[in-house]
Amino acid sequence: MNGLFLEYRDPLFGFFTIFLIIFIASFLTYAYNVYRERKARKSYRNFLDKFELGELQEEDYIHLYTTYNLPFDSIILLASSFIHKGEYNRAINVYISLLEHVKEPVKKEELLEHLGTTYFKGGFLQRSKDVFLKILQFSPRNKIALTHLFFVYEKLKDYKKCEDVLESLDEIEFDTTRDRFYISTLKVLDDPIMSFDQKTNQLMSIYSMNKIVERSVIEYLVKFNKEYFWKHIEKFDLTKVIDLLWYLDFNDIDFAKVENNEFLKVLYTAKGYITGSMDSKIFELDVLISTKNSNKKVALDLNFEFICTKCKKVHPIYDTRCPHCNSILTFKTRAKLAKGYYEEYSSLQ
Repeated sequence: MNGLFLEYRDPLFGFFTIFLIIFIASFLTYAYNVYRERKARKSYRNFLDKFELGELQEEDYIHLYTTYNLPFDSIILLASSFIHKGEYNRAINVYISLLEHVKEPVKKEELLEHLGTTYFKGGFLQRSKDVFLKILQFSPRNKIALTHLFFVYEKLKDYKKCEDVLESLDEIEFDTTRDRFYISTLKVLDDPIMSFDQKTNQLMSIYSMNKIVERSVIEYLVKFNKEYFWKHIEKFDLTKVIDLLWYLDFNDIDFAKVENNEFLKVLYTAKGYITGSMDSKIFELDVLISTKNSNKKVALDLNFEFICTKCKKVHPIYDTRCPHCNSILTFKTRAKLAKGYYEEYSSLQ
């Protein structure tokens, strides 16, 4: 009996017993963690399957962030899928919900930037303005907030506020040269008091300082001061506004001026208004002139598209600001034969 008691009191036996208990506890803990991780992964995969099927809802994004610790940048990327589909309200809900959970100032600022730009894209100009003004309260040198605030004020036609924003952008060494000429032009065009002649003089003064506003000036003159336009036609690069000239009404054209301008002679020969030119260096116009001079009757016309020289996106309608990259006065006009017309012409070869 005493022998057994001594064996039980043996230090080696006690050490072995403690080691065995620790091993069993560690094994059970490990097994439980593996089980919980596998369960979480399965739940996570099931959750992501909803996204792959296009069923992910706004609240699911927050659940991903708070429960599964999905990285902040990944949540922003996932939320942007709503924007790409034009579902701005859903993207806005994600950003607003995330703001309640994000603590870091840098991430909050980024979220507010996304929220403000999404409001802007969705047409919620007042809300967009409020968000960007909020950002500037604690980050007055935020370039994204300043530039988008400029866009908002431009849309609202508050040109005085636009100029104030440009002053702030100047302070952070942002080149505002184009923007200033652009806003000066818009102020003249939208002035309800100026007469047509006063606007013409103001616009030509701006144009003489920087030709980036050329199309805006020509477009105004073609609509409201055709006499001045034709009288001073040599001041403009007409190739850049081929679409405006192509769509001019026959009765609005000064054919005396056309006779003295080689580009206009080619253009209106292709249009069928005159018979002055036999060919053109511009392929589309050359095709039209050739069909006009042939014995076969082929109804041809031109279409136009506009390419942003900054982001290279193609747009069917001209705009002073690119809707894709927000750059101003960067559209380049490109003429093209309408669909099917060139095929018909080719069959005549």
